[in-house]
Amino acid sequence: MFEHIVAFKFNEKYNPQHERQLLESLLSFKGRIPGIVDMSAGVNVTEETDNIRGYTLGLRVTFEDQQSLQQYGPHAVHQQFVQLLDGIIESVIVIDYPIAK
Repeated sequence: MFEHIVAFKFNEKYNPQHERQLLESLLSFKGRIPGIVDMSAGVNVTEETDNIRGYTLGLRVTFEDQQSLQQYGPHAVHQQFVQLLDGIIESVIVIDYPIAK
């Protein structure tokens, strides 16, 4: 299995009204994109260090295998979500790794 973790940082054009639409879109991936075993998404509420300041939305997706992860990026459902980010995204952190057994 493979884990896919993403943190989103938005620019000044982002407003909290986007939050619900983005979360609904992310949470709709399971059952619509093949190979997703489990997932979660949510708004960052950490009171930890300043080095993640501004990263307000997080996503974690567990895939069956590396091939499922590779097919996820170009999948139409994922690309619809990417279009929602147009004009409001400042940066994204992505981490993909095999889950050790």
